[in-house]
Amino acid sequence: MERKQGIATMGEASKRRGSFLPWRRFSRVALPLAVALAAPVVGGCTTKYIPNTDVPDNQENRDIVAFCEKYRKAVERKDANAVLKMTSPDYYEDGGNPDASDDMDFVQFKRFLTGEDKEKTGISFQDATSIRHEIRYRRISQEKGRTLVDYTFSASFKIPTKDGDKWKRKVEDNRLELVKDEDGQFKVIAGF
Repeated sequence: MERKQGIATMGEASKRRGSFLPWRRFSRVALPLAVALAAPVVGGCTTKYIPNTDVPDNQENRDIVAFCEKYRKAVERKDANAVLKMTSPDYYEDGGNPDASDDMDFVQFKRFLTGEDKEKTGISFQDATSIRHEIRYRRISQEKGRTLVDYTFSASFKIPTKDGDKWKRKVEDNRLELVKDEDGQFKVIAGF
């Protein structure tokens, strides 16, 4: 085999710089040992998440997600009474903006859900049909005595129009704010 000029073979290079065989022996033992020792540490740092969420898996978070899933299912069934039972009497939603005209307290929310204000507002939750409400839970945190549930939702539904039923779809990030009542049960105080 012909060697190109200026390129040393492995044997020639090791003779010039000193043998690298001790390094090779060391790396054969040290590298697998380092990987074996690091694996439990790296593996031990992984966080388990509640399935289909980005939320760490623990009992408190499971209870919160279970409560929010009851809400989601009640929305799909258009069960206004179930949603209201999950809502704090102190509920207040500011619409996420400084415009007070779209703010809603518990009484206004109840009227929207039940359709009591339809003639006044022109819209009612009860008008929607074929509701599909999907939620991806992103984060659960605590702040000032409230549990904050950040999530992304995808809602699809039909609403009646003068031209017939029309499909609507909405995908947004949102936050439910939960408090516990005197019985220790979660209630939504903001975020619907």
